[in-house]
Amino acid sequence: MNGVKRVELRSIGQPRAAAPKLFLGILVIVICGIVVGGAKAQPGGGSQAVSAPGPKKAEEQFKDIQVFKGIPADQLIPAMQFITASLGVECEFCHVQGAFEKNDKKPKQTARKMIEMMFAINKNNFEGHREVTCYSCHRGRTDPVATPAVMAEEPKTGMEEAKSIESGEAGGKSGPSADQLFEKYLTAVGGETAVEKVTSRVMKGTITFGDRNIAIDIYSKDPDKRVSFTHTPEGDSITAFDGHQGWLGVPKRPVREMHGPDIDAAAMDADLHFPAHLKAAFSEVKVRGKETFGDRDAYVVMGQREGKTPLRLYFDEQSGLLVRLVRWAETPLGQLPTQIDYADYREVSGVKIPFRWTLARPGGRFTIQVSEVKQNVPVDDAKFAKPASPPEEHKDPAK
Repeated sequence: MNGVKRVELRSIGQPRAAAPKLFLGILVIVICGIVVGGAKAQPGGGSQAVSAPGPKKAEEQFKDIQVFKGIPADQLIPAMQFITASLGVECEFCHVQGAFEKNDKKPKQTARKMIEMMFAINKNNFEGHREVTCYSCHRGRTDPVATPAVMAEEPKTGMEEAKSIESGEAGGKSGPSADQLFEKYLTAVGGETAVEKVTSRVMKGTITFGDRNIAIDIYSKDPDKRVSFTHTPEGDSITAFDGHQGWLGVPKRPVREMHGPDIDAAAMDADLHFPAHLKAAFSEVKVRGKETFGDRDAYVVMGQREGKTPLRLYFDEQSGLLVRLVRWAETPLGQLPTQIDYADYREVSGVKIPFRWTLARPGGRFTIQVSEVKQNVPVDDAKFAKPASPPEEHKDPAK
C-alpha cells in the first residue's frame, strides 16, 4: 500500500482527507473505471477475466511477502485496494512510508493475522469457498462494530421505501425476457445498422471530482481502441487500450500495464458496438425484476459470462436505454464492484449515446460530462501506442 497503490486507486475516486494526494492517481482511469486487476487467493470468488499471466509470483517481485505467497505479483496491489476499501485506510496505516517492507507498525502484523484468520474461516467452515472477507466485519472501519446500533429514526415502510428488486423473475407473462430487453435497448440507441456503422468517436468534456472540474478528451476507434487524456495542471493523465493490451500513466510516474479484469473492462468500454454485441456476451441471463432508483423504474438483468465475472444491467422501463451497469473485479481477498450510471442520452449521427456517466467504487465517485462529440472522423493509431517508461525508483508494498 504505497505510492503505487495510490495510482491503482484511480477509479475509486477517493473522497477522504487524503484526496489531494490521490487526485492524479484517481484521474488515470476517469473514462473506463477499470483498474482493479487480480484474481482470488482462495476459491469461491467467481470466475475472472485473465490476460497473459504474470511472469513472477508476489514473493519474487516484492520484499517480505508472507500471507500472499504464491499469488501472481500483479495481484498484490489489488489486495491492498481491497483492504483500503474494507477498512477505510490508506497505505501509511500499515506501512512505513518509503520502506514498505518493514514490519515496524503493529497494524501490519495484525493485518497478516486477520488475513490468515479469514482464509481459515472459509477453509474450515465453507469448504474453501470465499464467503467471509475483510469487509464482512469491518464495513469501512478499522475496528469491527461488535454492538448493534440503536435505531436513529423510524424505519420507512410501505410506499416510502424505494422499490428494490422485486421477487421472482420478470419473464414470460410477468414481464419482458432478457433478449427482449437487449433488443429494445439496441433499437432505442438507433438500431444495429446505425451502431455498426460507427468507426470512431471523439469526445470532449469535463470530469468532476469533488469540487474539481478538469478537461478531458476521449478517442475511440474500431476495433476496440480507446484512450483518454485528462488535462491536469501537472500534465496529462492517460488511460489507453489498443484492442489487446492496456496501460495507464500519470505525470512523473512510470507507465502501468493493465492485467486481468482491467483488460476485460477496458475492452468493454472500448467497444463502439456494445449495444449490438451485448446479447452474445452472456452464457446465461436472468431478469431479476424491477428496481427504482431516482425517478425511474428499470428492469434488472444479471448476465453470466464464461471465464469472467458477471454483469448486472439496468434498462429503463420506458425508454429501454441502459441506465446502470455494475461489474466486479476479483482480488486475492474479495470482489470490488464498479457501478456506472448513464444519463443525458443524445443522438449523434443516428446513434444515441450517454453524454454523462457517473462511476462509483467503494471509496468514492466521479462524473464525466461530455460537451462535444464527433463520429466517424480520422483518429491516428499512434494515439493508442504505449510510450516507453523509465524504471520505477520507489519500493513496493509487502504483506
